[in-house]
Amino acid sequence: MIYGCDFMELKKGIKIATALKYNIDEYNAPKLIGKGKGKVAENIIQKAKENKIPIYEDEKLARQLESLEIGDEIPPELYEAIAQILVFIADIDSKKGH
Repeated sequence: MIYGCDFMELKKGIKIATALKYNIDEYNAPKLIGKGKGKVAENIIQKAKENKIPIYEDEKLARQLESLEIGDEIPPELYEAIAQILVFIADIDSKKGH
């Protein structure tokens, strides 16, 4: 499984966060499993850090993902952007020896 969080500043310290999950054996595309603003976003980011889940920052993508409903698969128009996250995570994993 692959998880990730995207976050950005909305206004003066208010964040938005989205969490993705991908299991190639179960899904056609990564799914949105969480999203939030403000304190909820901060909790998502904190949980990701506590669990050593990679965090990828991309303002535009975070806004696009926020428009999805939890449980939605990522639409084809976001595949290229999500592929960059998967490469980012694979790079982190290879450096850790996974």
